[in-house]
Amino acid sequence: MKTITLAFTGASGLPYGLRTLECLLAAGCTVHVLYTQAAQIVAKQELGETWPSRAADLAVHFRQRYGVVDKSKLQVFGQQEWFAPMASGSNPGDGMVVCPCTMGALSAIAVGASDNLLERAADVMIKEGKKLVVVPREAPFSVLHLENMLKLAKLGVVILPPNPGFYHHPKTIADLVDFVVARILDQFQIPHQLMPRWGEEG
Repeated sequence: MKTITLAFTGASGLPYGLRTLECLLAAGCTVHVLYTQAAQIVAKQELGETWPSRAADLAVHFRQRYGVVDKSKLQVFGQQEWFAPMASGSNPGDGMVVCPCTMGALSAIAVGASDNLLERAADVMIKEGKKLVVVPREAPFSVLHLENMLKLAKLGVVILPPNPGFYHHPKTIADLVDFVVARILDQFQIPHQLMPRWGEEG
């Protein structure tokens, strides 16, 4: 099964990221989680959750939350852990998702900043021709935002704003979240049953 790097930044929309984590694990993927300090603030603001600052402690938290027994299936890395697998093109895994993605993170990725592990991992994905999906949560987009997204799109990065559809008749916020997460999983050909596909019966 695939190995996916999943990064959380300080943008609003952390429920999309956590649901993606849950579904990747349920599908049998190995997940390497990266997170920023701002993501910890968002976790408190949006979810009422206090995440531990140490990556190892957050890994324990997530493993307990999602019932992960094999530690190798879910690892969490801090922003300065330069010996993490995804920091090198020799061990990039199968792809990466930044969900949610701030405009700051998107800009840094677009210019190849590589000043922290998240940016470096994204840079590795681009240079190695691996699938990189960014989920930018901002409204409205400025010209600068759009130019950065266009630059990344020209490099093969998938720009996937969390814009849920309504043709599946969502009844809950969870239904809206699942619509977006389904699109993320589809980018990696990861099977799921989050919602009926267009033209299929529900």
